[in-house]
Amino acid sequence: MAVSLFTALFGAFLLQIFTRYVLNNPLGWTLELCLAAWLWVVFWSAAFLVREQQHVAFNIFYLGATPPVRRILALTGAASLLAAFLIAFPPTLDFIAFMKIDSTPVLKIRFDILFVVFAVFMAAVIVRSVVRLRRLLSPDWERETEDIGSGGL
Repeated sequence: MAVSLFTALFGAFLLQIFTRYVLNNPLGWTLELCLAAWLWVVFWSAAFLVREQQHVAFNIFYLGATPPVRRILALTGAASLLAAFLIAFPPTLDFIAFMKIDSTPVLKIRFDILFVVFAVFMAAVIVRSVVRLRRLLSPDWERETEDIGSGGL
């Protein structure tokens, strides 16, 4: 999915460059396609392809902490993320549903279809947070805090 979206984005980008600078006749739909594909690539990839260790994390205190303190920091981070996304999820769904009243100017893509990928991303973060909390609360919690990048806040 991500490769297809990025390929479409790159193809539309090259077409836009060609029509704008070689033919001196830019196409409006290529810009919209690039924006839509970029939006979907970013949130789709963050939801399903990028592992937790690969996300940007502020972990300077985490890396210097002992394993029990790492556990507390990781539990706090995962619980905070879960709470924030659970609170924001229903209003986000409402707003995405509301956006069906408008569409992009050139391609006429409804905004609810365009932005539904953000709801998918939010759902993935919620599931990942629950899984992380379960691992951190299990008897084998130390395995969850061993990986350098996985426990940052």
